[in-house]
Amino acid sequence: MTTRPTLAVWKFASCDGCQLGILDCEDELLQLVSAVRIASFTEMTSAVIEGPYDVSLVEGSITTADDAERILAVRAASGLLVTIGACATAGGIQALRNYADVGEYTSTVYAHPEYISTLDKSTPISEHVKVDFELRGCPINRMQIVEVVTALLAGRRPVIPGYSVCEECKQRGNLCVLVAHGTPCLGPVTRAGCGALCPAVNRGCYGCFGPADTTNTGSLSRRLTDLGLSERGVTRLFRTFNSAASEFSKESLEHDA
Repeated sequence: MTTRPTLAVWKFASCDGCQLGILDCEDELLQLVSAVRIASFTEMTSAVIEGPYDVSLVEGSITTADDAERILAVRAASGLLVTIGACATAGGIQALRNYADVGEYTSTVYAHPEYISTLDKSTPISEHVKVDFELRGCPINRMQIVEVVTALLAGRRPVIPGYSVCEECKQRGNLCVLVAHGTPCLGPVTRAGCGALCPAVNRGCYGCFGPADTTNTGSLSRRLTDLGLSERGVTRLFRTFNSAASEFSKESLEHDA
């Protein structure tokens, strides 16, 4: 009898939203569990099967020394390691600490900052171990996670779009909020995956899926400043869910007063 491959899901510094995205697959998840053994997924079950694991899905960024040690153990126990979500692929919203003094933050927020043990920066998993595939999003697209897992089980590379949200806008027939209304929008430089959700309701893209495969952030920034957005406004626009993604980080620093 053929042994089903094992799948493990791991959490680091994150909000659990991407793990919930997996659970939202519902019918697809039921089919998935018939093809693989869920060996470790505490969001779904307390049962744990000891590794090694054929595929590991990792949510969350590295923010503590313990995290940095634990991810090494996860990598060692995993045949394939896939990072899921903005935290795991780009440091997440918590990477805003990378532009500030963490010591100042902790002394301001906590009554006893000496009890806080954290790294100065929030970093993606890829800065610590080899990653076989990155699935972006805040949160991830649930159908994309199905594609990733089934592709890996079939021994092929997942087919995930790398083009920008603008193409999704065209597919939906959305009016361009940047051109028509001058609304600040990261759609031209952001990876598709959300279905152009925000532009569909006349809001600018917030960059939830991180940089597209090809970006021209400088051109977009010039357009935004021509429309009246301040230098500080440009910086803030690029510093949200994927603030530590290299393309977004570099552009935000260009406008950081």
